[in-house]
Amino acid sequence: MSPLFRRKPAQHRQAPQTPGAPQPAQSSEHSENHLVTLIRKPGCHLCDDAQLVVEKVCADLGVPWEGKDITQDRRLHDEYWEQIPVVLIDGRQHTFWRVNEERLRKALTDESK
Repeated sequence: MSPLFRRKPAQHRQAPQTPGAPQPAQSSEHSENHLVTLIRKPGCHLCDDAQLVVEKVCADLGVPWEGKDITQDRRLHDEYWEQIPVVLIDGRQHTFWRVNEERLRKALTDESK
């Protein structure tokens, strides 16, 4: 990731889930360790693509995930509007714009973290 776009990790605060967002996957050995958050906005084609990857990887691994809408949360909008979609793992930024399935899967299964 380019240092130009790298951000300091934000304090993790609970914001409302996106209406109609899928429920988290069933628990597994990985679900005890991680929560994936997809920050997006309606009508964003990159966000739709990112959600498909997040849904697939989280379902495969049994990791819970949540969707947050930047149009519903001013703090998220101010912090991430130019980077959406943004994927957080346990409240820390993992990636933005495009989500790589293999990289996300590795980040969720790497036991050294």
